[in-house]
Amino acid sequence: MVNYQILLDKTIENNLKEKKVSTLLLHCCCAPCSSYVLEYLSKYFMITTFYYNPNISSFAEYEKRKEELERFIHECNFVNPVNFVCGVYDHSRYEEMIRGLEEEKEGGSRCWKCYLLRLEEAAKYAKEHHFDYFTTTLSISPYKNAEVLNKIGEELSKKYDIEYLYSDFKKKNGYQRSIELSHLHHLYRQNYCGCIYSKKKENL
Repeated sequence: MVNYQILLDKTIENNLKEKKVSTLLLHCCCAPCSSYVLEYLSKYFMITTFYYNPNISSFAEYEKRKEELERFIHECNFVNPVNFVCGVYDHSRYEEMIRGLEEEKEGGSRCWKCYLLRLEEAAKYAKEHHFDYFTTTLSISPYKNAEVLNKIGEELSKKYDIEYLYSDFKKKNGYQRSIELSHLHHLYRQNYCGCIYSKKKENL
C-alpha cells in the first residue's frame, strides 16, 4: 500500500529546496476537517479553500458548515494567505451521480462516486484558475478511504492536466489535532458526513 504522507513530504521538501510557495486549491468538506489541514499546509502553500459539497442533503446544514469554515479561516493567523471560494450548491447533481447506489453500504461505491463528484469540480476549478495543485481534506476522516481518494485525484490530474497533491491527513495525528482545534475554536462538529444516507446510519 502506498504511503501518501511520504509522497506529500517529498513534494513539500522539493518546494522548500526550490524556495517555492505553490498555490493550492483545497477542497474542504467542513471546518473541523479543514482545521488541521490548513494549520499544516499553510506553512508551505498559498491556499484557497474550495467549499463544494452538493452531497449535503439540507441547505441549512450546508450553510452552517460553510459559515463555520469561513469563521475559522478569519480567526486564524496562517503562515501564508488562506482564501475562501464557494462552489454552487446543487443537490440534484449528487442525487444524479449516485442514482442506483442508494442502498449501498456507507463507505462503499456510493461514497466513491461522491468523492469523484467533489474532486472533479475542484480539479476543473484549479485548472481554470491556474493553481499549481489541488487536493481535498476528506482523507483526514477515519471513515474515508485515502487510497480511493488519491487514486481518483491521480486520474483527475491526468484528465485536467493539473497536479494533484497526494495526502493522507490522518497521518501525524491529524485527526486528533483536528478535534483539538475544533474544541479550541468551538467549531460545530456534525455527527454525519452530510448526505441523507450517512444521517440515517447515524440515527439507527
